[in-house]
Amino acid sequence: MPEEDLVELKFRLYDGSDIGPIRYSSSSTIAAVKERIISEWPRDKKIVPKVANDVKLVSAGKVLENSTTIAQCKSPFSELPVGFITMHVVIQPTLTKTKTEKKVDELPKKTTCTCCIM
Repeated sequence: MPEEDLVELKFRLYDGSDIGPIRYSSSSTIAAVKERIISEWPRDKKIVPKVANDVKLVSAGKVLENSTTIAQCKSPFSELPVGFITMHVVIQPTLTKTKTEKKVDELPKKTTCTCCIM
């Protein structure tokens, strides 16, 4: 891989600690990056993502889609010689429904009539 094709990324976690910097090919997808973040995740953290969909990456104020490549995420400022790009990691675990939870549609509907017949 050519040297200029590699991008160094650092990931800022919810508690201010970092993962990286790690070098990625600019053709790598965000989904592949998320998988690597999960594998590199510090096990001593209280919140640990289980699957890639639990992880949201934010760069330049935008939540990045899984199909996006790193080359598409680069901002004009990333051309400056700062060393690496920092992305913020947000953990949003997938909610699993318990048996006691009811859907909104299943709740009894209240009928409220404010008509007055005289």
